Amino acid sequence: MPSDTDFAAPPFPPGHVWLVGAGPGDPGLLTILALHALKTCDAVVYDALVDERVLQLARRGAERIHAGKRGGKPSPSQPDISDRLVRLAREGKRVLRLKGGDPFVFGRGGEEALALVAAGIPFRIVPGVTAGIGGLAYAGIPVTHRDCNSAVTFVTGHTAGGDVPDGIDWAALAKGAPVLVFYMALKHLATIRDRLIAAGRPASDAVALVAKAATPDQRVVETTLGACVEDAAAGVIEPPAIVVVGEVVRLRAGLDWLGAATGRVLTADPLGAKRARKAG
Repeated sequence: MPSDTDFAAPPFPPGHVWLVGAGPGDPGLLTILALHALKTCDAVVYDALVDERVLQLARRGAERIHAGKRGGKPSPSQPDISDRLVRLAREGKRVLRLKGGDPFVFGRGGEEALALVAAGIPFRIVPGVTAGIGGLAYAGIPVTHRDCNSAVTFVTGHTAGGDVPDGIDWAALAKGAPVLVFYMALKHLATIRDRLIAAGRPASDAVALVAKAATPDQRVVETTLGACVEDAAAGVIEPPAIVVVGEVVRLRAGLDWLGAATGRVLTADPLGAKRARKAG
């Protein structure tokens, strides 16, 4: 049987950049390669969404450089971040670019990697657990369940400029996937709700708002599409947050494993009534 010593981590040479996903929060969701990068790097350039507990795992003596981009707050520009990665690598450092979630899922990892290509900097991509999957799992919500859906759509809640995405076919989105997962959508939640309902999505559709997913401060509000804006305000839901629309939200009554650990009684068949109606 293989032992834990059989895995040999790849070298992290000086002058290289690793773009690494830190997952949605819980340090336990880091990959082995992500932990290896943290323990080996000379400099870690990290986003605002990277959990402090993850940063504490970095090699002692590694330079920490905050490069977080948060809406409405002073933030470094994307070109400035990319230029810094290039500069650090040219100084001969092992550069860890640490991003919340997965660097290639609404994380601008592709932009930064292409900037490294243009500068002739060698790099490696280390995927991470994206919040739209891992964060929802910590809320007890699966993104797929065969009694609910065989497709799921991931959508950004705003463009690079902070506006509601205009390139989306809202009618197709509303009707095309049973489950919709929105990243960074709180700022434009009212507009998103209105566009989905206008495009034919029922106001009664189940919705969950998951803030600070997979952290000790995780907060979940279960609501409906029609009431989500008001309930987000009443539940004091603040960014970062994931918004999921669809019947899978109702499965939380049976799958809220964190809630069960603190006394919530789970339902073994949360969709039973729906299946019974269909059978009848």
